[in-house]
Amino acid sequence: MTLPKLSKLELQIMDALWNRGALSIREIQEEFPIGRRPAYTTVQTTVYRLEGKKAVARVKKISNAHIFEAVVSRNAAQRRLIDELLGLFGGRTQPVMSHLVESGRLTLDDVHQAEKALRKLAGKDKSQ
Repeated sequence: MTLPKLSKLELQIMDALWNRGALSIREIQEEFPIGRRPAYTTVQTTVYRLEGKKAVARVKKISNAHIFEAVVSRNAAQRRLIDELLGLFGGRTQPVMSHLVESGRLTLDDVHQAEKALRKLAGKDKSQ
């Protein structure tokens, strides 16, 4: 199954579902900060679009409220976004890494974790 492309609002809704689990549309709306909270109908329409994209599913109904849960994992959505970002750079990671270093967002601990992952990956390649 190919992962659906998600808008910023869709990602914010997915974030609420990833953090809290299954929620009603009202509960999803209440996860937004008061000053930046979209209208109930906006959240409802967006959740229905996510359902159409098979990113969320209705799991039960309580009275008149449908309860939704994420079908797409946070990890899968993050991987899709990173792949799209790298696509903007022709698949090259160096411009992204340079920006992370220059902006101070890449820490030495991040570099050590990346080195550890690379060593583990290199070990798997040798064993095959």
